[in-house]
Amino acid sequence: MAKKPVATKRVPKPALAKKGPSRPVSRLPKPPQAKALVKKPSPQRNGQAQPATEREKPAGEPRKATGGLEASLRSLDRQILQLINKRAEGTIRLLESAPDRSAAVFDLHGDDLLWQELTAANPGPLPIMAVRGVFRQILSASRQKVKTHRVAYLGPQFSFTHLAAIERFGESADLIPVSTIASVFEEVNRGHADFGLVPIENSTDGRIVDTLDMFTRLPLRICGEVQIAVHHNLCSKSPRSEITEIYSKPQALSQCREWLSRNMPQARLIEVTSTSTAAQLARDKPGVGAVASRQAAVEYDLQVVAEKIEDNANNVTRFAVIGDQQTRPSGHDRTAVLLQIPHEPGSLSDSLQSFKKNKLNLSWIESFPLRGPETGYLFFIDFEGHLNEARTKKTLEELARRAIRMEVLGSYPRSEPLE
Repeated sequence: MAKKPVATKRVPKPALAKKGPSRPVSRLPKPPQAKALVKKPSPQRNGQAQPATEREKPAGEPRKATGGLEASLRSLDRQILQLINKRAEGTIRLLESAPDRSAAVFDLHGDDLLWQELTAANPGPLPIMAVRGVFRQILSASRQKVKTHRVAYLGPQFSFTHLAAIERFGESADLIPVSTIASVFEEVNRGHADFGLVPIENSTDGRIVDTLDMFTRLPLRICGEVQIAVHHNLCSKSPRSEITEIYSKPQALSQCREWLSRNMPQARLIEVTSTSTAAQLARDKPGVGAVASRQAAVEYDLQVVAEKIEDNANNVTRFAVIGDQQTRPSGHDRTAVLLQIPHEPGSLSDSLQSFKKNKLNLSWIESFPLRGPETGYLFFIDFEGHLNEARTKKTLEELARRAIRMEVLGSYPRSEPLE
């Protein structure tokens, strides 16, 4: 017989649980005091709570400090702008009042004195080369207002000769790249350029034959020099392990021959007309590297794979400024002479005795075989001293009495190597 279900007593729900519209607990609004419940304890310093002004700095305070510095810099910028324009105006007035504007504009001795004064007075933190760069541009732009200088140089752009031209004449000069050393001489000789800039000597490879040869062909003077510390870099768009060809001019490859032989034995070395041409090829061809300057790498968007790869850490190239300008004595000069003497025993030794007797220091001597059927040599001689000095005049008079041919190529201020 089936059992009857046991009746259960229904317990009434509390009034708070009355049925109403349902809402998830997570969406219930927080009570007003919720923020106070989660407030972090005040930081303590030496056991005491910090005042609100110390522990809760306004968000805008660092910005106020930065803004003050920026305003100060803008004020300095305006002062600098006024000063460099004042310097330019003064330079222009000085040049315009000179009796010989051309000589005043090309004032190597004045430039060298300025560099010495700036070097002595520079407190830093800017290095002196950066300071020189600023003043060089002021002088270059000011001089162009008075007289435009056209300068032919062994190009293309961003070759080391181009960098030397900028160092001597500034970027405001009318710089004309040409493809050969002979072309530089011809541009100046024809009057198409006021000055030319050519390499004359390298501390690793010695004389630049093409330059010295052109002095035997055309009647031009050396009226200045620039010495540049030449640092070569291996530049490419490819990783070093993937470089199979390396391009550069013959002198650059020669100055890095040991490093390249030791570190890049798998790469074929290919000579081109300039380091800038090499950089352009490295930009356009995969697997190609160039031996070039850091400036060329920047210009042609290359990576410096290895820096300062020249075998001689003190690798310096001397560049000659050629033209017809005469320079005044600076007390720190060189004089260059082209000399042909009789081709007989003792004639060179006898000629050089004049330098010893008059206490003039020989700084360089090179010999060249004479052209044509004549037997003998031409000598390129560089020595310390200026044409206007008495002992230099006496020495040249003695040389002239012994010479078959003698040409004075000019006196010019000596320069110091620049990084």
